Amino acid sequence: MTISGAVRTGAAIAARGLLDFALPPRCPACGVIVPDPNRFCLECWSGLHFLGDPCCRRCGLPFAFAVASDAECAGCLGEPPRFDRLRAAVAYGEIARKVALKLKYSGRPGIAGTLAALMVRHVRPSVERSETLLVPVPLHRWRIWSRGYNQSALIAASLAKRTGIAAANDLLRRTRHTPPLRGLGRRERAEAVRGVFALAPGAEAALAGRRIILVDDVFTTGATAGACAQALKRAGAAEVEVLCWARVVRENEV
Repeated sequence: MTISGAVRTGAAIAARGLLDFALPPRCPACGVIVPDPNRFCLECWSGLHFLGDPCCRRCGLPFAFAVASDAECAGCLGEPPRFDRLRAAVAYGEIARKVALKLKYSGRPGIAGTLAALMVRHVRPSVERSETLLVPVPLHRWRIWSRGYNQSALIAASLAKRTGIAAANDLLRRTRHTPPLRGLGRRERAEAVRGVFALAPGAEAALAGRRIILVDDVFTTGATAGACAQALKRAGAAEVEVLCWARVVRENEV
């Protein structure tokens, strides 16, 4: 390393030290100081339930025992979802909920990078990057104006940096404002988002034959994801996969 390079490195280390002293990195869930940015404290990390195999091939619902890789849960067999695959980083619980709410409502857009870092493991390495698009679940413009950003778009942007897959924020639109879906049942949610999502002019050309990774923060009943997947497939998308931070899992399903 040259003398000038050593000086720059030393300056960068010193600047990082000053920044950490003034604004130390904190756990995205509880706020206690942690060694590095985008890391959870041990207690909050232990409170996360990470999802993976064995699980339903379609919706990612965890199975309690090993199954064949193409096995599907009873729900997907009885009523196949409109999307082709869903994966979530963690099960929705107290810690996962706190982080999602901070990202949405507390003006903490940097948390999106933390979530993306834990979601990226579910992006299959065999995916053809040039034929795939990351599409965030859109917010209505009124919600963006009040919040300042779309949390799903921020997660998609961070995933794009980590995977090399392009993010397309403007292909899918929410055509009307809907009330918060929290507290609504499956049927009420499905009715609330019926006909809400539409494609931007010219989106069909960008979607034709593409594999879409639909990005969201929380998956509850699948109403929003299903409505988005339906709109994307009608526009010519070959496959729609859902990737989210957390999904609701009943206690007897974990």
